[in-house]
Amino acid sequence: MNISSIVVQTNPKYTDQMVEIFKEADFCDYHLHDEKGRIIVTIEGEGVEEEISKLVKIQEMEHVISADMSFAFSEDELNAERDKLELAGNTLPEWLNDENATRRDIKYNGDLKDRF
Repeated sequence: MNISSIVVQTNPKYTDQMVEIFKEADFCDYHLHDEKGRIIVTIEGEGVEEEISKLVKIQEMEHVISADMSFAFSEDELNAERDKLELAGNTLPEWLNDENATRRDIKYNGDLKDRF
């Protein structure tokens, strides 16, 4: 399951109309808006393809100036990262579990990509 937030921009004079449309829509969930015409909705999908399809549907709506993903959650990606951590074993630094640790205890060794 994927969940993403979408920031929709519309002309402020259409904000109320668009909010009502999003509240009634079966392809997204309305959350909030402001007086500048920014509207926040979330979409869900079994995969990226379903999410993109819903995003495009929003982008093609009348009065939508722009609609872009802001934050995304992917259950599959989260599970894959958890699996990597489990396979890595106990390779995390001890200071991560130390209540008295400070930022000075962090030793930066460059890029962390592909380290685990």
